Amino acid sequence: MTTFDAFARFAHAAPPMPPKPGQAPRPVEERLAYHSQFVTVRTPAIEALARQVRTLMILGRHQHVTARPSLIVTGPATTGKTTALLQVGRTCHLAHTRRAAPGDDSVPVAYVLVPPGATAKTLAGEFARYLGIPVTSRMTTAQITTAVCHTYTAVGVKLVLIDEIHRLNPRTTSGAEAADWLKDLTERVGATFVYAGIDVTASAVFTGVRGAQLAGRASLIDCGALAARAGEREPFRELIAALEAALDLRAHRTGSLPRLASYLHERTAGRIGSLSRLIRQAAIEAILNSSERITRPLLDSIALDHLAEEHYRPRTPARRARPSSR
Repeated sequence: MTTFDAFARFAHAAPPMPPKPGQAPRPVEERLAYHSQFVTVRTPAIEALARQVRTLMILGRHQHVTARPSLIVTGPATTGKTTALLQVGRTCHLAHTRRAAPGDDSVPVAYVLVPPGATAKTLAGEFARYLGIPVTSRMTTAQITTAVCHTYTAVGVKLVLIDEIHRLNPRTTSGAEAADWLKDLTERVGATFVYAGIDVTASAVFTGVRGAQLAGRASLIDCGALAARAGEREPFRELIAALEAALDLRAHRTGSLPRLASYLHERTAGRIGSLSRLIRQAAIEAILNSSERITRPLLDSIALDHLAEEHYRPRTPARRARPSSR
């Protein structure tokens, strides 16, 4: 995904499609592959991000004096940050493609991962790699930066998505240089920048003078866990119902998963990634064991990611130790 060719393939790939009413049953292998990929549900975070990205791209279109306003997508692990980032990037890419004239070879979106222990040079190298800009070990950071800024401007990059921003540590010398490099890039490339990372506001990224500069330019979108109830709505139950509606199982009873909303919320701590994984794994297991439906016992039998399992504690009384025979 971190090269333009790979991102373009992702953007243009047909999304997984749920079965249509009256459609002939799909083969087992096709249904297994479908549940492995599965649909992307438009969560509140995706909707908020799409809306704000569109607004900020318009706001910054004619701004040339200072860096354009940016966005930060933050939240705990497995809450859908990367999914939100990629979906907004795909929407922007496809919108540009529909409007583009024949022969237009501009690049509307760039997607870059911050490497572990990022330095200014390694971060610059990742930006260069996305567009296939030649980089050699002898090149200085300034030389790579010049090539990146020139090429990104020449191909018309309008949206830059930077994932794993929490890996940036301005408290270290190399991390501080990387943060300064990124700030310099935002002022030299005419694009809207969107960052995503785990609990960014509590990380080193928001500390000190450099953190204040980023916080002063960026709006925040929280991809936290979904609440079981928000006023009159039940957003987590609504998400479960949307995922259930997309299942391709021959004997599953519609409405059975929303009735397990309390259990599923406790099991996943309201994290979208954990919920999606649990339902997808259960669907695959239901196909493999020929039951073709998801039940509470089946869900109980599936081991989730360690974060979710650490949160979930089955409420079973501890066994009493047997009295000593001595």
